[in-house]
Parts: sequence; structure tokens; C-alpha cells
Amino acid sequence: MYPTPLVRSGLLLVGYRLIRQTAAHVDFSVQENLIQKYNIPGPRYTSYPTVPYWDHDSLDSDKWKDTVERAFAESNASEGISLYIHLPFCESLCTFCGCHKRITKRHEVESPYIDAVLNEWDSYRRLFSAIPRVKELHLGGGTPTFFSPGNLRKLIDGIRQNTTLAEGYELGFEAHPNNTSWEHMTTLYDLGFRRCSFGVQDYDPLVQKAINRIQPFERVRRVTEGAREIGYKSISHDLVFGLPHQTLANVIDTINMTNELLPDRLAFYSYAHVPWIKGTGQRGFSEADLPKDEAKRALYEEGKKLFSELGYKEIGMDHFALKSDSLFKSMQNRTLHRNFMGYTASKTQLMIGLGMSAIGDSWYAFAQNEKTVPEYEARANRGELPILRGHLLTDEDRLIRQHILNIMCHFETSWDNPEMQFAELDQCLQKLEQMKTDGLVQLEGHKLVVPERARPFVRNICMAFDLRLMRNAPDTRIFSMTI
Repeated sequence: MYPTPLVRSGLLLVGYRLIRQTAAHVDFSVQENLIQKYNIPGPRYTSYPTVPYWDHDSLDSDKWKDTVERAFAESNASEGISLYIHLPFCESLCTFCGCHKRITKRHEVESPYIDAVLNEWDSYRRLFSAIPRVKELHLGGGTPTFFSPGNLRKLIDGIRQNTTLAEGYELGFEAHPNNTSWEHMTTLYDLGFRRCSFGVQDYDPLVQKAINRIQPFERVRRVTEGAREIGYKSISHDLVFGLPHQTLANVIDTINMTNELLPDRLAFYSYAHVPWIKGTGQRGFSEADLPKDEAKRALYEEGKKLFSELGYKEIGMDHFALKSDSLFKSMQNRTLHRNFMGYTASKTQLMIGLGMSAIGDSWYAFAQNEKTVPEYEARANRGELPILRGHLLTDEDRLIRQHILNIMCHFETSWDNPEMQFAELDQCLQKLEQMKTDGLVQLEGHKLVVPERARPFVRNICMAFDLRLMRNAPDTRIFSMTI
């Protein structure tokens, strides 16, 4: 532990002393009853329809290409496009992780993989009717900083050939503090990156051991302060609540140390325990070690309260930002968007996913790439779009998707416009009646509003609009718990 007393903006945060100060005036009794009632398996809504409800037979490579060409023609000149590049390699397995990754210490895998990604990008560029204008580019993983600075430069230089950057562009990357060097950060900065996100999770040694993520605070300090010195404008830390052995004291200590570094953004994710999907990687500890229900929710509520006292504003679901950050500004001007990259500060109709398992979104369709590196590389190098599966959205899908996006990004939606109405609307509103009684939604005329106290239940509220889930409830558990 790092029991350093921290003072910022007149606020004293000191571990267990703070627990005693806050526990006396936090009454979770009403919230606990609601958590017990609504803590059920449910989607995270990075897409609609959610992946388990994709109709894979509706999409093939030719149909995906058609939707990409259509979306590009409609939006490249006005919005630009987004690129998500999945870099899947990690040197060790974090047992909390639900991402598609490949564990290896063999760094000779870097160059062939980058060649395949650039070949895939060339296949997309042949579809475009003009020079692509990149509005957002994000390197995700896996561990993007697994790759050497030289290979990252090769990748980005290859992507940037015959492209332009749209006004207000944002380039960002995810990084592991343990293997992110000064050279990594300066190289990416020179290539135009101004956003970086460091995976922190929790600073407690017992928790770190359970999730196989040994990462002392000083390493996080080194990369955070280094990024700030280099000139990065938006630095984010990813924290997770609900991890094995995690207690309220752990979360408060982690926030104490986070306050010392004061990142511009915070993600405060709920740990999604889905070992039936992710296999042995999420069985590195006993389920008895996980905080449950009210105890888990208390971690979030206390964290949220402390973030607010430190000057962070809640953005959508599970995200917080300082007022100076572009994510907060996007919420204020209602340009906040949500897709497979999470919350973004602006919307582009077309998002191209490059790399193994990456998902693309044309608004008319979703397409996911092959999930193994060898199969992905083989198909990309043959000049194919290496699509494994996808979904062609119906008119109804796009309408429901807009309602769910409105709720996830703005905590409200409206059907005053007849174009936002659909046949089962009354049935959806009936499903919301109990939530209205419980104070989780406000229904006023043709408008739904989620009050602030109900934001932890936003996934449940979205589920009321999920027509595919309503029509075909799963027989087995396929989602993590909503709370």
C-alpha cells in the first residue's frame, strides 16, 4: 500500500480515516434493495443489436463492402472516418481481462502482423471514392506498447499515406505502464497522438497478484508525468471495481493515489466476470473472492462520490472527466458518442476496424475480423477483408440503436418525432413502469429521462428497448451482471 496523505483543492483523502468520515453519512439501504432487484445479466450496449443477437447470415463480404462504400460517400467529407486498430499481443495474461489477445514474449511477431494490418487497410482504401479524412484513430489491445516504437511508426506512417486528418482529429493509444517507454510516448507524439490511456485497475498488492497485474504506483507515476511533460493533452487511467479481494479501503487508496496524478479522464469499469465466455483466463481466482451485489456497488458509489469531490464530472456510464477535457466538452455540446471503442468525443458514421478480432461499424452493418492471428494474417495478406461474422442492421435495428445511444450518452431519449416511434413502443414503456415507480426513470409525455441517482441502472433501462432481447430471451447466461 502507499498510505501517502494527499491534499488537492482543499480536500484531504487519507485511507481509512476517509472511510470513517464518509461511511457515517452514506445510506445505501434504498439503493441496496434496488441493486438486489435489478442486478441481472444484461448487455453493455457498445452496439445494438448486441453481438449474441447478430444475424450472421444477413452479412457477407460483398454486403459489408457495399455498406462501407455507402457510409464513406455519405460522411467522409462532413465527418471523416474513425479507425480502430487492434494490436493483440501481451507478454503475460491479466486474469481479469476479457479482450481478444495473444500471449507471447516473441517480439518477432510484430513486423508480420503490421504488414497484415497495412494490407487490410489497402483493401479498404480501394473501396473509397476519395482520400479518407481520419477524425479519430485509436490503438487498442492487447498491449499496443508491446510493439517497438519503430514498428509503431511503421504502422502509423503506412496508415497515414494518402490520407488527411479531419478538423478536430484525435489520435489515442492504450498502454501498459510496465512496458511503456519514453521512446514509445515521444514517437507516438511525433506522429500526432495527443491522448493516451494507462491501465491501472487497482494498486493493492493482493488484488494485483490475483489478477496477475503487478504494477507499482511509481511506474504509473513515471509514465503519467512523462506523458504530461512530452505534451499529451488528455491522459486517462482505467480503474476497475469488483476485482477479487477488492475492498472499499482498496478503492479509496487507489483513488488517493490517482488524485496525486490527476489524469484528465478516468474510466471506472465494473469487472465483468464471464469465465464461460473467456475460459481459463478469468478463473485465476475463486468466485468467493469477488465482492458481490451491495458490496460491489458500494465500491462504485464511493468512487463516484470521491471523483466528484476531486472535480471530475460523470460522462455517460462508467466514465469521468475534468471540465478541461474534450470528453466533458462533448457531453456539454451533445456530441458524445458510443461505439466499440467505448465513449468518444465525436461521432463518425464509419468506423473501420483493422486487425485480429477488430469490429467495424458502417451504421448500416457491423463486421468482426477473424479471431486468430494466423487466420487473420493469411486472409489480409491475400487481399481479402478478413471478416469472420457480422450483422446487417434493419431499419428497426437502427431506430432502436438510436434510442439506446441517446440513453447511454445523454441519459434521455424522445419519441415525439413519429420517425422515432415503433410498433412495440407501448410494450417497452410498460416494461419501464416498475422502474418509474422505483424512481429510475422519468416519463414525461413522449420523453424518457434518467435521473442522476438512477445512472447505475442505465443498462437495465436500455434493456427495456432491446426488442431482440425481448423477443428471444437467452436460455443460458451470456451477459455479465448489469450492476
